[in-house]
Amino acid sequence: MGAVSDVVEPPVLPQYRGANVCGVVPGVLGAGPGRRPAWFPEPLQQARQTVVLVLDGLGWNQLQQRRHLCPNLARMSGGAITTVAPTTTATALTSIATGLSPAEHGVVGYRVDLGGDVVNMLRWSTTKGDVRRQHVPTDIQPVPPFLGASVPVISKVELESSAFTEAHLRGGRMMGWRTSSGLPVEAGRQLRAGEPFVYAYYDGIDKVAHERGFGPFYDAELVAADRLVGDMLEQLVPGAALVVIADHGQVEVGDRVLTPDAGVLAMVQRQSGEGRFRWLHARPGAVHDLVEAAREAHGDVAWVRSRQQILDEGWFGASMSPPVAGRLGDVALVAHQPVSFDEPTDTGPFQLICRHGSMTSDEVLVPCLAFMEAS
Repeated sequence: MGAVSDVVEPPVLPQYRGANVCGVVPGVLGAGPGRRPAWFPEPLQQARQTVVLVLDGLGWNQLQQRRHLCPNLARMSGGAITTVAPTTTATALTSIATGLSPAEHGVVGYRVDLGGDVVNMLRWSTTKGDVRRQHVPTDIQPVPPFLGASVPVISKVELESSAFTEAHLRGGRMMGWRTSSGLPVEAGRQLRAGEPFVYAYYDGIDKVAHERGFGPFYDAELVAADRLVGDMLEQLVPGAALVVIADHGQVEVGDRVLTPDAGVLAMVQRQSGEGRFRWLHARPGAVHDLVEAAREAHGDVAWVRSRQQILDEGWFGASMSPPVAGRLGDVALVAHQPVSFDEPTDTGPFQLICRHGSMTSDEVLVPCLAFMEAS
């Protein structure tokens, strides 16, 4: 499994009331120049038009280690902010778009228990197939994104009709791109048309990290993503700002995939979440024993928390309604070491080398960088 660190730092919890990804959209759309949150980078404070570019999977720590590969990002102003819990795409993108914590919008993970169906939130499916009719996206996540405004959304054209897009981007004016070269061109077109706010999304860094891990392929993708940022900067009009954020960072896990202890699994009905934030759903009456057994078996590599502990500590936000809390498991295995917890029905097209979901600084800290074109 590799070396396990003797020093375990506490989980890095999201700063929902401060510098957090869920504050970016309401901070721009809800306040004019000069009245934006104090933690915003200076160029974003005065911008009359704003493009928010989400680079999926770009953690702050990974960027800092490779700044020499990213001259365009390196010259932008700003620093690290926190993302949400868990550090996973479905949850974080919904928080970015709605401006709400996971406790408020209800998309509380990658695979979420909806009345006994463990639904993959990105594919909106279970092991039996698509469940859009059984679990209507607008019922699961009822909050309109972008403070109810209809804004240009520049994302991959293949994603436009997905149930997850309906859940977190509905009402947006879809300007789908087929190749990444079209993303900055469309952003510039929207700015020149006078749009005050443009949302853009690029997923290449996350894909390469998952499939290839850190190394030459990842570095090459960072170079390409930085070129994309440079192309976006060239499209800015006077008084317009580009702000680059991310949904989560990454940890290289490789083949360090653990099967939960047999004694633990004997007390479990089903599992949800994902490999680095694995929810265990206890058999009736077994919650207390499950917490103790999980801590004994896996406390060396994971923070083990009951649902109530996580709610009390505010991991998902200040207040969670009972229906949303019912989507969580009873006990969470949240990896603090570079490991993942296996679950047979949590599968994909290839083994994931880099993963995310947990609450380490490598996963929680993300960039918030901005540049404004002078008037």
